[in-house]
Amino acid sequence: MFDALIVGGGAAGLSCALVLGSAKKTLCAKDKRIGIIAHQKTSDLQNALFNNVLGLTPGTTGTSILNEGKSQLSTLYPHVEQIDAEKVNEIIRADYGFKVVTNKNSYQSRLVVIAVGYTNLITIKGLEPYIEPHPRAAKDKNRIWLKNTDHLIENGLYVAGTLAGWRSQFAIASGSGAQVATDILTLWNGGKHTKVHDKV
Repeated sequence: MFDALIVGGGAAGLSCALVLGSAKKTLCAKDKRIGIIAHQKTSDLQNALFNNVLGLTPGTTGTSILNEGKSQLSTLYPHVEQIDAEKVNEIIRADYGFKVVTNKNSYQSRLVVIAVGYTNLITIKGLEPYIEPHPRAAKDKNRIWLKNTDHLIENGLYVAGTLAGWRSQFAIASGSGAQVATDILTLWNGGKHTKVHDKV
C-alpha cells in the first residue's frame, strides 16, 4: 500500500516526487510510502531545449533533465520507489483509495497524482469523467485537462502539470508538481500548511 503514488515521470511528476521525497525528515512524512510510475516515453521533454529557464544552463535538453531527474531522485531520496517500464492502463476507486493497474502489475495507494501530458490520446481508464478541452491551449491542438480545483480532482486524486490546465512551460509544470506535493504534505500534517526547504 502506497501513501502516495505519482503517475508520470516528466517535469511535474519528478518535481512532485522530489519534494515528497525530501520530506522524509519531517514527522508527517517520515513513515510514508511514496512511489512514482516513471513512464517517460511520451513526455514533451523528449524533444525540448531550454534557454529561458532560471537555474538551467542554456542549451540544456529535456532528455537530460528526464535522465538526471530520475538519478537525482534515486540518489537523494532512495526511499521513493521508482517503477520503470510500466504504463498505467486504469485507475479504480477503492475503499482504501485507488487501485492503479499497469500493463504489468497493479498497485494500491491512498492518494494518486496524475502527471502525464495533456494530449487527447490519453488512454487511462477511469479518468474519462474529468476530461475536458484544455482552457489554456490553442483549440486546434486538441489538448485536454482533467477538471480540478487547485489540482484536486476529487478526494485523494490529484493532477499536476499541463494536464492540470497549465500552459506548456517547463517551470510551470515543475511548479505545479511541487504545489501538489506541498498540498499532500499539508494533508498529512493535519491541515497545517507545510513546505520543505533545505538550508546552507
